[in-house]
Amino acid sequence: MPDSFLENDAPLHDEQGGYTTNELIAPEDGGDGAQVPAGTSADAPAPAGLAGYEGDLDVTPVGPEDFEPETLKAALRTMMTSRKLDEKMLVLLKQGKGYFHIGASGHEAAQVGLGFHLRGGYDWFCLYCRDLALALSVGYTAENALQAHFAKAGDPNGAGRQMPEHFGHRELNIMTTSSSVGAQWVPGVGFGLAELRDPESDAVVYVSGGEGATSQGAFHEALNWAARAQAPCLFHVQDNGYAISVPVREQTAGGSIYPMLGGYPGLTRARYDGTDFFTVFAVGKAAVEHLRAGKGPVALLAGVERLLPHSSSDDHTKYREADDIAAMQQRDPIAKFAARLVEAGVMTADEVEALRAEVAREIDDLAKEVEQQPDPTEATSHVYYEGPDENEYEKDGPEGDLVVMVDAINHALDEEMARDERVLVYGEDVGGGKGGVFTATRGLTAKHGADRCFNSPLAEHSIIGSAVGLAAAGYKPVVEIQFGDYIWPGMQQLRNQVSSFRYRSNGTWACPMVIRVPVGGYIHGGLCHSQNIEAIFGHMPGFRIVLPSNAADAKGLLKTAIRSQDPVLFLEHKALYRQGPARSPEPHADYLVPFGKARLAREGADLTIVTWGAIVYKALNVAKTLEREGVSVEVVDIRSILPLDSETILESVRKTNRVLVAYEDYEFMGFGAEIAAQVADATFEHLDAPVKRVAGTFNPTPYADPLEKIALPQDEDVLRAAREVLAY
Repeated sequence: MPDSFLENDAPLHDEQGGYTTNELIAPEDGGDGAQVPAGTSADAPAPAGLAGYEGDLDVTPVGPEDFEPETLKAALRTMMTSRKLDEKMLVLLKQGKGYFHIGASGHEAAQVGLGFHLRGGYDWFCLYCRDLALALSVGYTAENALQAHFAKAGDPNGAGRQMPEHFGHRELNIMTTSSSVGAQWVPGVGFGLAELRDPESDAVVYVSGGEGATSQGAFHEALNWAARAQAPCLFHVQDNGYAISVPVREQTAGGSIYPMLGGYPGLTRARYDGTDFFTVFAVGKAAVEHLRAGKGPVALLAGVERLLPHSSSDDHTKYREADDIAAMQQRDPIAKFAARLVEAGVMTADEVEALRAEVAREIDDLAKEVEQQPDPTEATSHVYYEGPDENEYEKDGPEGDLVVMVDAINHALDEEMARDERVLVYGEDVGGGKGGVFTATRGLTAKHGADRCFNSPLAEHSIIGSAVGLAAAGYKPVVEIQFGDYIWPGMQQLRNQVSSFRYRSNGTWACPMVIRVPVGGYIHGGLCHSQNIEAIFGHMPGFRIVLPSNAADAKGLLKTAIRSQDPVLFLEHKALYRQGPARSPEPHADYLVPFGKARLAREGADLTIVTWGAIVYKALNVAKTLEREGVSVEVVDIRSILPLDSETILESVRKTNRVLVAYEDYEFMGFGAEIAAQVADATFEHLDAPVKRVAGTFNPTPYADPLEKIALPQDEDVLRAAREVLAY
């Protein structure tokens, strides 16, 4: 660190960081000799007096003379506060008073200059771990930062559930931050889509990340959707030259993301020296005005310095040369800003040092106070919604005409869209005349409008990630993933955003949504159209997961899912969509089926078969066969994976004393293994035979009919297993 905030400038980055050390915009080309990122073109000169700028925005340069002195002093104070917090938290770590830290040092000007134009609690913020100075600019406090460091109960990020610098503040509209690199890009687009639905709003969505995060495909998915929709998203890429230890030249083609930003029509771009407060302020003003005027998304690339190692667990001397580090420290944005203020007569050097000392005392005193605040004591709450459930379930029962499952799903969507204008239905092929590959959304666009049932880009990460932002902004997205086999590109959002969203924010944030997913085999779909996914997602706290086996349950459970306050994976077995046995009388518009309540598909006394999905009908066929042999079989259709109605299962086993768990997924580590374990643990003294499972073979589902019959459980497989249990 420099000894003084007034030290002279030095090159922005050396060659390892992806910027040249001597490329300038010459004054005769419209610049002022300020250094800029490599690749800057003299064909797009910076406005006179604007340091290191290139871009599409009409920027008016500013200097100290354009501000009230107190405004500039306040900006310097915010930057110093962010820096002192970094320094203090590192000291606390050495004292054993904390666990982890990620610094913002070197990024302060790039954030505070932008923060002047943004409004906490009005605009939306999808931050990343170095955005401390930006957070402080829009209402987050130094106390909040220290509460997060000490993991105190008052920590607004998540009351000790999150690592520090994982910002979240519901009142300020700072979305709870995930550790996963790039997880914030697409949810930011979701917030932007929400704002587009309000013609009275001019709110901006600030979405930020480092240059390393632009290597994630999600970054480009976000830019594509934002440009396509003209969403009011401000993408702020803070390029400090290193993604942990990897320099940008090894991350990005050409050493800069900037040329790629020009590939999205409708996206306005700019890059500039992010260590210069006045440049950042001027560019930020132009960008935010552009956004509030409804002119579409903006991507800003700010060249900054990472003055500290990646985190408190990193040592940048292992991969950066000593002269590189020394040169970097000479680019301290606080030193540059303070020097400009002294030069302009806004402050004296002594006043700058006095302010730094004052901020240091305040942070030292505050740290002592926060250290004494209460620690969190509750680790298991806020996994799910904990408020009252005002729904009335299974009222009157199904009593309409017979309906197939896919039509029952379609009718549920139609009725819920009519009931609640916040319900939005989208996904690949969902909108327009097609209505999805299985016609589950047929007619919804024509009836409810193209703004409520529409097609998305073919990008599952984007479909789910945008739903995060829309749901957090107050809408109820019901999105479709075309096949369970294609849900995996969305796993980043499902695992690291959706499932933990409520928990990690200590219940202050939620993203209730419905993710409709056709699953299962028996349709000759081959390896990529036959997967069962309930076991994998059943291991993720935060989700509700249901898999109906008949039309009435499908309609009632889908309505419950849409009205739920939690994210729901609504699994639909493709083979049951139009299957005759899965038909049922159609329930009325307010018929709801509760989560966590199994259905007795058939009562019996001699054997319990626990099952779900398509295997329900194979179990019923077996029950009929065994009935002719004098055996009474009870079939329990669990319907709900999370939560699981364990008690109904256990009560049945205590009655019959024998149990077979039958399911379509692989036997090895399938969800049936959990059921078998619970039965063995809770009913051992009641069992007259070992708990048995029958399920799919441990290989991908093949295409050819003879092979599919080997891989997936057939009636005869279930019957053979049932007889083995009965014969024990």
